[in-house]
Amino acid sequence: MDISIIVDMTNNHPRPAQICRELLNALEASEGRRKRRKRDTTPDAIGLEVKRDLLVRAVAADPDPAEFEAWLLEQCQAAGGFEGGVRAMALSIFEEWRLSHDAESFRNWLAEGAPSDDASADR
Repeated sequence: MDISIIVDMTNNHPRPAQICRELLNALEASEGRRKRRKRDTTPDAIGLEVKRDLLVRAVAADPDPAEFEAWLLEQCQAAGGFEGGVRAMALSIFEEWRLSHDAESFRNWLAEGAPSDDASADR
């Protein structure tokens, strides 16, 4: 892990559980886009469900920021034969968590509830 990330995590950045809770809101937009596609979106739905499950578990576990990467790796190892898909989604979550520390606009968008026209499209 990059040392600068460890230092930043101690400077008023949200815990992984908070970012994961906000990422769950952002999944609603992805689901809205997926439902409107004309092709078979079964693989997309599976990936989103894996990601949703990891996010829900991260919120419940509330791992320490310095241990978040290791926590995600444990989830991958526990997945057994499904490790590949879980690993892909875990990497996506970790990258989004790091981005929330580096990009103020992304952090603000998440904090605002991840507003998107796609999220409200089929309601």
